[in-house]
Order: sequence, then structure tokens, then C-alpha cells
Amino acid sequence: MAGTKQAATTGSEPAFACPVSPVVDIVFSRWTTPVLWALHAYGRQRFVELERRIGTITPKVLTQRLRQLERDGLVVRTYHPEVPPRVEYEISELGLSLAPLFAHLSEWGAAHLGQVEEARRAYDADPARR
Repeated sequence: MAGTKQAATTGSEPAFACPVSPVVDIVFSRWTTPVLWALHAYGRQRFVELERRIGTITPKVLTQRLRQLERDGLVVRTYHPEVPPRVEYEISELGLSLAPLFAHLSEWGAAHLGQVEEARRAYDADPARR
């Protein structure tokens, strides 16, 4: 037990080696970015609207992702007790705080994805890599 605490405080344990890893696990897990982007870009939406906007996500996966994002505090779910019941999702203030990060990544992509594609083509064309 003492060894575990020691490793955590010294940073020698892999989980503590990179302070960005927990953020990447939360924000960049599969489907999180498209869901947050859709909610940020289009505002409050019902489940079916989100499903249509994202396109390739299954209802089961969208449900799981929305629950996780709600648990993480990035999405707010509002239940309206009407007939039929209505549920809406919107990005939370915490989720909105990610907007500068996504904007920066978008800028990076616009500036550098061409270089990444070039590097991939060169790598794939190199006979020594086969």
C-alpha cells in the first residue's frame, strides 16, 4: 500500500507519467468529439436529431456516449414530462470550456494534415517498410 502511494506521488507509475492522458481519455474517446461538436454547433437537440447529425453512430452507442458525457458533466440532459415524453441534450458550461481546445486542434489540422498525408505516402511508398 505504501509503495503505491509512493509511486503515485513520485510520478513513476504509468498512470501519472502523462498529465494529458486522463483528459484525452475523457475528451477524445470514440464518439465524444462528434457529439460535443454537434451540441456546440447546433445547440440543444433531441436524441434523433443528434443521431441524424452524427450519421454513422448506432442508437446504442449514442445512448452510452450521452450517459458518459452527462456523468462527466460535459452534457446536460433535460427530461420534459409531456405526452409523449421529450428529452433534450445540450452542451454544459464545462463542455463549452473545451471550445478553444477544439478550435486549436482544427487550426492545427488545417495547417498540418497535408504534411501528415505526405509523410504517410512517403512511408507507404518506401520499399524498405514492406
